[in-house]
Amino acid sequence: MQRMPSTVDLVYFNAGGGHRAAAQALQAAIAEQQRPWRVRLVNLFEVLDAQQRFHRWFGIAPEDLYNRRLASGRTFGMRQELKLLQAAIRLAHRPMRRTLQAHWQRSAPDLVVSLVPNFNRVLYESVTAACPDVPVVTVLTDMADNPPHFWIEPGQHQHIVCGTPKALEQARAMGCPPERLSLVGGMVLRTDFRRDGPVDVAAGRAALGLDPSRPTGLVMFGGPGAMQMLELARAMSEVQLILLCGHHEGLLQALRGLQRAAPHAAIPFTREVPGLMRLADFFVGKPGPGCLSEAVQMGLPVVTFDNAWTIPQERYNAQWVRDNGLGVVVDSWRRLPDGVATLMDSLDAYRERVQRIDNRAVYEVVEVLAGQLNTQRCAASSRTMRVAAA
Repeated sequence: MQRMPSTVDLVYFNAGGGHRAAAQALQAAIAEQQRPWRVRLVNLFEVLDAQQRFHRWFGIAPEDLYNRRLASGRTFGMRQELKLLQAAIRLAHRPMRRTLQAHWQRSAPDLVVSLVPNFNRVLYESVTAACPDVPVVTVLTDMADNPPHFWIEPGQHQHIVCGTPKALEQARAMGCPPERLSLVGGMVLRTDFRRDGPVDVAAGRAALGLDPSRPTGLVMFGGPGAMQMLELARAMSEVQLILLCGHHEGLLQALRGLQRAAPHAAIPFTREVPGLMRLADFFVGKPGPGCLSEAVQMGLPVVTFDNAWTIPQERYNAQWVRDNGLGVVVDSWRRLPDGVATLMDSLDAYRERVQRIDNRAVYEVVEVLAGQLNTQRCAASSRTMRVAAA
């Protein structure tokens, strides 16, 4: 008898974009390897609010509250907001658990993979209540946890996948047993973030209206974009730049009308980020785990910042850059131009260190998921044999 394909649910939401990107990256890697799995992308907020009452009442999706805050650049106070969010999640724990439990009972997954923070207690409890034999895996899409109750929930019988030794150390300190921990080589990235393959850099730059021979920086502040990029472009007037504006139409138009000493190209939201990174020599942007990892994977040293306004879950990322010598960290986004000048003075040395990084985490996570499914199948077979023997 042919075995039915296993159903793997990848749980994400759209706050930021890195969670969805990681889910899509895993989905693509699973398809590339032709795993006999049926993969479903599950938007957590669509399950919790299937009738979109929040959107109707407030005129905005929950994730967009976070995304607009990032686009505005006003990140001060987000630590307090996180505490309020976690308190609200605790208050709503029982109704959320009932809603999620009903969802898992209807959908009958074989494996549930969380790619989101803050909700892992209710996700785990709802899965184990609805489907006691279904394993749960949490894959951190941040380089480090921000305890308590952010990524890792102590005492749960689930598997934790960490992308850095720092996150692994945190999980161990919370009492997670070694057999329920996996360390992979970084953040989960799309498989097209690879350095290999020929690329005509000069032709690519010329097509964007840039000087093919001039050192080029790529500036990115996430999918929502951020108006700080306009000030940076002015402050770095002598540096050739590719500026990725995301969904920020106002920023795009302002940059396209900007007069600078060096050429620049303002790009709207695009899925061709790997190709554009291949045309650059270095990266400038916020200390997000995804964008930093993507830049390094594409061979770009980075210039980023870390200060009191940096959102809590991204504070360690700058330390990761420092510890590995992958770029320059400054104490304010306004000092990014100074960081670029410092980087360009030693660009070859930074490039050499960046080239040592080879992130294959997306494939390593797929292997972890395969191991969890295999363990589940073996346990189910053992139970069947015991019942038959009885």
